Amino acid sequence: MSRFDRYLLSQLLTLFGFFSLVLVSVYWINQAVQLFEQLIADGQSAWVFVEFSALTLPNVIRMVLPVSAFAAAVYVTNRLSAESELVVMQATGFSPWRLARPAIAFGLIVAALLSVLTHVLVPASRAGLAERRAAITENITAQFLVDGSFQHPAAGLTLYIREINLRGELLDIYLSDARAAGQRTTYTAERALLVRSETGPKLVMFEGMAQTLQEDGNRLFVTRFDDFTYDIGALITEAGARRRDLREFSTPVLLSPTPEQMEIAREPLAVFLAEGHSRFSQPLTAAIFAVIGFSALLTGSFSRFGVWRQIAVAVVLLIGVQMLSNVGASAAQGDAALWPLVYLPVAVGAALVVGLLWLAARPRKIGRRRGPDATASAGAAA
Repeated sequence: MSRFDRYLLSQLLTLFGFFSLVLVSVYWINQAVQLFEQLIADGQSAWVFVEFSALTLPNVIRMVLPVSAFAAAVYVTNRLSAESELVVMQATGFSPWRLARPAIAFGLIVAALLSVLTHVLVPASRAGLAERRAAITENITAQFLVDGSFQHPAAGLTLYIREINLRGELLDIYLSDARAAGQRTTYTAERALLVRSETGPKLVMFEGMAQTLQEDGNRLFVTRFDDFTYDIGALITEAGARRRDLREFSTPVLLSPTPEQMEIAREPLAVFLAEGHSRFSQPLTAAIFAVIGFSALLTGSFSRFGVWRQIAVAVVLLIGVQMLSNVGASAAQGDAALWPLVYLPVAVGAALVVGLLWLAARPRKIGRRRGPDATASAGAAA
């Protein structure tokens, strides 16, 4: 690369890192606040919050990088234009096609970063996040065994524990079960233990009493017990039966799923193919965003008032390409044979870049063509 290419590429990468850091921080803090409220309300520790935040970070970065690349390209090009650096380079004979070479290299670097995220880091983080959520869901103690307050783990169930000591014993427990139609059973015990078994967790109560009230006849049955086992495994959703998110699957699985995998995700083949091919189109689209931002600003000449008109055009083109991305993805999800439409924004964006660079080079070409004619006319007049 020439010295100018290295200079422009370093400027693009520096501003890209700055914008990425700012946007990721803003977006991540917004999600972290909601995640913190949810986890702390469920009785989770601060370490669980840190773990969940780290697992959500790759997906946040994936969403932010295309916008950061576009913003960096527009900012750097606007600054070089305002400081007449682009005018100087064009005066030395650099065409818009030549000036766009470092911008294209910058777009390819962004595309490589996004490829690592979409194909490796995001699926791994989504799978890890799903596993941790399933583990927390199965953790009854963390979910609703909270001392000093009434908990409602399921419809018709009410649980109260006065205290949980250091040995894990539940002291002075109250459990009301009104799920059965026409009757309510209330269990009270001096202490209880949460025991895990092959069929799920069991609540073993000691030195207590069970009172069953039947609405038919308004009869009350009282049973005293030394120990009693209450099955609470039915309150937990089995992790193996949960619906898997497509973002948890690897790219080869999305491109050629088996019937069992489609059954687990509960999605048809078209949705699998659309998601798999979008992992290739998203990095390319981000590269197109960066080059569009650079090329659009080259179409404007030097002005003391800046190139705000060209910036507005670049933003409109960016929105249009993103709308094409949404339309193509929706069409591909409806029909497995239409998966090539996922690459529609890449094709249209590349055509826009070529058109913008052609417009940026056209005035200079016309000027060069008129030069000999003007010289000949001047000679004839003399």
